[in-house]
Amino acid sequence: MEYRELGRTGIKVSRLCFGALTIGPLQAGLPLQEGAAVLEAALAAGVNFIDTAELYQTYPYIRKAIRQCSDQVIVASKSYAYTYEGMRESVINACNGIGRDYIDIFMLHEQTSRLTLKGHQEALRYLTEAKRAGRIRAVGVSTHTVEVVRAAALMDEIDVIHPILNIHGIGICDGTREDMLAAVAFAAAQGKGVYTMKALGGGHLTGMAEEALRWVMNQSGVSAVAVGMQTTDEVAYNIALFNGQAPDAALRAKVGARQRRLLIEDWCVGCGRCAGKCPMQAITIVDGMAVVDHSKCVLCGYCGAHCPEFCLKII
Repeated sequence: MEYRELGRTGIKVSRLCFGALTIGPLQAGLPLQEGAAVLEAALAAGVNFIDTAELYQTYPYIRKAIRQCSDQVIVASKSYAYTYEGMRESVINACNGIGRDYIDIFMLHEQTSRLTLKGHQEALRYLTEAKRAGRIRAVGVSTHTVEVVRAAALMDEIDVIHPILNIHGIGICDGTREDMLAAVAFAAAQGKGVYTMKALGGGHLTGMAEEALRWVMNQSGVSAVAVGMQTTDEVAYNIALFNGQAPDAALRAKVGARQRRLLIEDWCVGCGRCAGKCPMQAITIVDGMAVVDHSKCVLCGYCGAHCPEFCLKII
């Protein structure tokens, strides 16, 4: 496995980052032992980088998986908190959740514009202080927008940027693939560490997974690529690709056969909270029930976290 420096953070990460959203309750909902085993398979194969978030509810899986190698694993998390105290609680919860007294990277979650960055100034102030105190090693932002990548690239407080990037530009909210590539290159030139998300477009690019993953890996300025994995077969498949090898035919067929979609259960009450939180505007309320436009949905799973009836699932 190849490792790269994440900007000027001094943190060295594997090119393949384990995106932990997929094993948790917002997506596969794997039992603790099973989910931790998928993580352990990746760590055993050389992955040293795990991406999660407070929203994902996957800290227990990570804690169990890294118990024997905690100091060798880089963990990045994020929170929607916008106040100083709220962010302090988020960081404390993350540290307690993974069983360490620090976390490597902590980010403002899903920033959408310069205005939202400004609105999170107090949370960012806490993260900056926590970095000085050694509670976190680097401060970052995650985003689906070109605007935030460019704005964060010029902010001294920000060390790491986690943008959406894929070969077809799926999920970029305010521009094209080329716009995001230019923003990523600009951020890297400013010394920011960049690792990307949604290389497979939330599942829409699984039919061309090898081409899509290799494309992202080859982009200038990208230190690592977060990829969600739910099975040890998917781990083996991605490890092969990131090691520059071709997965064997049987493994390719097994992984390629898995299909995913957003399921809205028939007990949906049409409250609209999911539609209000969907960054892709893929959900609407029709006749008192949520309806998904699968051509827009990137399978991020965020909608499920806001459903009081727990009726949205990625399957």
